[in-house]
Amino acid sequence: MAITLDRAIGQRQQGWVTSVLSSQTFWVLIAVILACLFLSVATDTFATSKNLYNITRNFTFVAIIALGMTLVIITGGIDLSVGSVLCLCSMVLAVVMNAGYSIEVGIAASVGTALVIGAFNGVMIAYLGFPPFVITLGMLSIARSLAMVASNNTVVFQFGPDHDTLLALGGGAWFFGIANPVIYMIVLALLTGFVLRWTKFGRYVFAIGGNEHAATLTGVPVRRIKVAVYMISALSAGVAGIIQTGWLGAVTTNIGAGMELQVIAAAVIGGANLAGGVGTASGALIGAALIEVIRNSLGLLGINAFWQGTFIGGATVLAVLFDRIRSFRQSE
Repeated sequence: MAITLDRAIGQRQQGWVTSVLSSQTFWVLIAVILACLFLSVATDTFATSKNLYNITRNFTFVAIIALGMTLVIITGGIDLSVGSVLCLCSMVLAVVMNAGYSIEVGIAASVGTALVIGAFNGVMIAYLGFPPFVITLGMLSIARSLAMVASNNTVVFQFGPDHDTLLALGGGAWFFGIANPVIYMIVLALLTGFVLRWTKFGRYVFAIGGNEHAATLTGVPVRRIKVAVYMISALSAGVAGIIQTGWLGAVTTNIGAGMELQVIAAAVIGGANLAGGVGTASGALIGAALIEVIRNSLGLLGINAFWQGTFIGGATVLAVLFDRIRSFRQSE
């Protein structure tokens, strides 16, 4: 009995170690740690409290949206509209509060806008059969155009009677000196991880990405789940927009421009498979962290900022290549 028990424990431990070592998220985390160690030695400013505070706060906006994007990618979809949705939701919040309404009304209007956009995307994709790329690409243009219409393409920097409350919400540090956006990100990541791991909804999301036809045959409400994940994706962009508005203290119509590419890169670098069926909340955060470390390191090392896209794109290609190699080995 003792030999059998020891063997079982050993096999379980070996299986856990193998699972960790084969995880893309693990190796990306190692890359983030090594990059941080190198930059701490190579520069005098990376490991300062001010720089680390800025890094943790800056990457939260991409990370929050990447959480919603990960759900979409797991189902085998894509959402190219998140950067423009962030812009529109930020502008709706700013315009409503600038008109004299309370922060609660502004946030409700912003969240409602995000949910309507997400529902529209989801219905067009799930019920009418439009390709996700086409619908969300169209929404990318529509949402930013509506933001320009709402503000007459001007900068909004006065937020009415609750101006200071909004700035504290996005730019404050209420708990132990940790920036508020980081707290929101951690809470949302834990919630997303719980939903994916322990709920029926999470199992349905993975089932759709694994084999949509089989999921349909087994009774999974595929269309409703797809609508839900696109609503969650838009909502995550709306939440990030609300937080970023409070952090910046102003909203322009170019806010969030190109952000969808960083968000998709963060999800993919963190282990989400564009073919569907694979992705984690922790991977989204770690992928976003790597992108921010890359961005931050360029300035500290005196490298031209125009190289940022090359490094991020290269990291994305390597992540996909790693996933392809892993899939090839598993098929053998």
